Amino acid sequence: MTDRYAVIGNPVAHSKSPQIHAMFAEQTGQDMSYEKLLAPIDGFVATVKTFISGGGRGANVTLPFKLEAYDLANQISEFAHHARAANTLSFSGKEIHADNTDGAGLIRDIKANLEFDPAGKRVLLMGAGGAARGILLPLLGARPAILIIANRTVDRALQLAQSNQNQPDASQTVLSGHGYHDLSGQQFDLVINATSSSLSDALPPLPDGLFAPDSLAYDIMYGKGLTSFLAFAEAQSAHRLADGLGMLVEQAALSFHSWRGVRPDTRPVISALRQL
Repeated sequence: MTDRYAVIGNPVAHSKSPQIHAMFAEQTGQDMSYEKLLAPIDGFVATVKTFISGGGRGANVTLPFKLEAYDLANQISEFAHHARAANTLSFSGKEIHADNTDGAGLIRDIKANLEFDPAGKRVLLMGAGGAARGILLPLLGARPAILIIANRTVDRALQLAQSNQNQPDASQTVLSGHGYHDLSGQQFDLVINATSSSLSDALPPLPDGLFAPDSLAYDIMYGKGLTSFLAFAEAQSAHRLADGLGMLVEQAALSFHSWRGVRPDTRPVISALRQL
C-alpha cells in the first residue's frame, strides 16, 4: 500500500508541503502520498490519532500545533527537546517520535544554498518566541563569534540567552539578550527575522545602520514580494536578501529523509516553487 503522510495545521490550505513532498517523491522514486489535514483548534490529538489509525506513517506540523506535537510524542529528538516544539512526527506501532527540523533547515539554506558561512560572524536573531527557540541550537552550532537575541520584551530575550549559555555549541560564541533599543551603533553580518511581524506587514523598532558590508538579511517568512523586514533591509543597503522559502524546503527535506531514508535534491524544488 502507498505510505501516507500529511501536514497538519489550522489554517493549512496555504501550505506548500504537499507540492514539495510530491516533487521529492517523484525525484527519489518513493511510493507515498501527502495530504493537508485541517485540525480543529481543540482537536489536534484526535486528528493525529485518526490519521495513524488510517495508516499514517508521519506528519509535518504547522501552526498552531507545534507545542502539542511535542507533548504528544514519547520519543523526542535533541532539537525538539531544546525548542519544546515539534514540526515532524514519525509513527511506528505505539511510538510517536518528534523532531524539529526548522533550525537545521535554516542553517542548510544559509550555508549550502546562499553560500554564507555564519562561523566567526556577528549575528542578530530577532525574536524570542517559538520560532527563535527552534533555530537557536543549530544557529549556535554554526559557531558565530557574536549572537545577540533581540526582542520587544527584553526579559524574554535575556532568559533565552541565559538558558543557552552552557550549551556545548555556545562555547565559541558570545551570546546575549537585548531590547531593540540596545542595537544602536552595532553592525551585523547576518540578521535573521524570527518574529511574526511579517505576517502583519509590521516591523520591530530597528535602528538604522544595522547591516555590515556583505551582510545577509534573512526573513524566515516567505511570500510574493519583499516582507516588511526585507524591504527595510534593502533600504538600509543590506548586501543580500533572502526569505524563508529555502528554509521551508530544506526542513521538509530533513523530514523526508527521516521518513524515507533518502535525501532529496532541494535546489530544483526551490527553483520550481519560485516560479509558481
